[in-house]
Amino acid sequence: MNSETASGPQKKLLVVDDNEVIVKTITLKLQRAGFQVLTALDGTEAVSLARKEKPDLIVLDISFPPDLGGVPWDGFKIMGWLNRVDDKKIPIIVITGGTGDKDKEKAIAAGAVAFLQKPLNHDELIKLVRSTLSLPAQSS
Repeated sequence: MNSETASGPQKKLLVVDDNEVIVKTITLKLQRAGFQVLTALDGTEAVSLARKEKPDLIVLDISFPPDLGGVPWDGFKIMGWLNRVDDKKIPIIVITGGTGDKDKEKAIAAGAVAFLQKPLNHDELIKLVRSTLSLPAQSS
């Protein structure tokens, strides 16, 4: 039996990335680790889900292609919006395929709890999620 369900409700995570393959891969890994996972492929969907579902943690890409007719969201705008409207301050782990310490500094300054480069090490991501949510390490 999964220790998460034995000790209480599953933690709810929101994964936001414009790449469906990355979203599906992260979702499967996190579900296997015992988390409930919501997904969004763009900023509009991400802020709507964050507001409605109130996830315990968000895994957020910071770069999205130009929006086709709505608000031109990127990860930094999403973090800014959450900081303004979110009273419980959802922890955010930023993931990016971009390079450079500038994005990392900007993400941490915007409130991200961690910053990971793609391709992701999924074990590292799961450990980071667990430590951020103060959950015990999963025994293999």
